[in-house]
Amino acid sequence: MYMNIKFSKVRLAIATLLFATATAHAAAPLPTIEVHRDANCGCCKSWVSYMEEQGFQVIDHVEQDMTAVKRKLGVPRHLASCHTATLNGKFIEGHVPAAQVIELSKRADLQGIAVPGMPAGSPGMEVPGVVHPYKVIGVSTEGEKVIANYP
Repeated sequence: MYMNIKFSKVRLAIATLLFATATAHAAAPLPTIEVHRDANCGCCKSWVSYMEEQGFQVIDHVEQDMTAVKRKLGVPRHLASCHTATLNGKFIEGHVPAAQVIELSKRADLQGIAVPGMPAGSPGMEVPGVVHPYKVIGVSTEGEKVIANYP
């Protein structure tokens, strides 16, 4: 009986430790991103709100010349969308889902990611009842490749 009580206490202690560790990892803050956008773009503001809701800290920059911003950050012209964000020197172009932004933060091989255009149903472009399929494109020194398909 004594061994069963002692064993149960050890199992409880291990379970508590595992739970505390998992909770600490889950509560880790997401990285800060900087968003560059036109003042008159409502979907850009919606994407900023979406990223904040996902747990990102967002520094919001209203720009006069988004073409110059995209050129400076190395966004390929054919992948352009309405807003451009940065994370640790890498670009995030357009309505990219939070999952791929998190993935970008962990990948050394990518210079940036993009959702070209403004597809309905992507974050910040929600339209009731309308979802267009879209791709998240990863850009590296090796070229471009699809890193995610939605929906």
